[in-house]
Amino acid sequence: MVTTVGGSGIYYDPFDITIDKDPHPVWKRMRDEEPLYHNDKFGFFALSRFDDVEKGLVDWETYRSGKGSTLEIILAGFDVPPGMILMEDPPRHDVHRALMSRVFTPRKMNAIEPKVREFCNRTLDPLVGAGRFDFVADLGAVMPMRTIGYLLGIPEQDQEAIRDRLDEGLRITDDGELPDNEYIKSGGELFADYIEWRAEHPSDDLMTELLVAEFTDETGTVRRLTREELLTYVGLIAGAGNPSLIPGAIEEILRYEAPSPVQARTVARDARYYGQTVPENSIMLLLNGSANRDERHFPAADRFDVRRTIDHHLSFGYGLHFCLGAALARLEGRVALDEVLRRWPDWEVDWDNVEQAHTPTVRGWEKLPVLTR
Repeated sequence: MVTTVGGSGIYYDPFDITIDKDPHPVWKRMRDEEPLYHNDKFGFFALSRFDDVEKGLVDWETYRSGKGSTLEIILAGFDVPPGMILMEDPPRHDVHRALMSRVFTPRKMNAIEPKVREFCNRTLDPLVGAGRFDFVADLGAVMPMRTIGYLLGIPEQDQEAIRDRLDEGLRITDDGELPDNEYIKSGGELFADYIEWRAEHPSDDLMTELLVAEFTDETGTVRRLTREELLTYVGLIAGAGNPSLIPGAIEEILRYEAPSPVQARTVARDARYYGQTVPENSIMLLLNGSANRDERHFPAADRFDVRRTIDHHLSFGYGLHFCLGAALARLEGRVALDEVLRRWPDWEVDWDNVEQAHTPTVRGWEKLPVLTR
């Protein structure tokens, strides 16, 4: 057991599979006993209360993303490729985000609802009468992949192999050890052939829009995306399209179990919390998954309540790094819920056969079978 600076006996580590199975008890102890936490093993600080995390997500001048927005990337000292907007700071971030926003607007995402529903129907119809289906294997791993593949213009026959490569790159393989995160390090090379083919065969998809878009970069130069930037953009979009948000009342599910509950930043200037100084150049984890369960902001926060009034949660981040794919994620969740309940208004989870997925940044299921009536 690693001794913490606060001396509370609390140990939190996003790479620990045992903790990842249910981090909420340790997050609650952190909120109550050590709201500014320090981990000696990896040398990071962590904030867990809603107000602290929300302010930290907004304060980009103190909490920088340019060295990485995940703990493993910061610790590895990896040079983030240009175009990875989650791991950029202004002014470069603002230029790249503005470009991405042109092709990822809520209006454009909502316009594809009929196509999303078609992908759902194609997936679910053969399962009617089978007595069971798996939310992940039969729906979550298929519908979002088909949707993002359709948007990017990636042929359906290649989408599953790409999805599997992306998922594999996110997994924790050695308990408590730093993951490789090959998906980030690859810089999107997985999509090079599709980009080059689309450059010769333009179409009505996001990849073509990114290929031809002109913008003014942070130096004042009017240009198009470089090959490296384009590869990173496409890889980022494809990776973001894979985790799916499916059952339940969408906003309460997002609050209750944040799909990406840990955000990492590098501290650009000394910060003070609870009588302690967080030194410049430290690593700070902003635990939005913990913040969403903070009783100081959400009464009875550990109770799942679809009737709850939510002003806003932090599952999609906050401030300048608010998730560009939020509209698409909400759309997919709403459509999936509609289509599942239309076919199976009554079902229950087969808890004996569920299997959790373990990654340092995303929480979800590897297998989530349900029994239908």
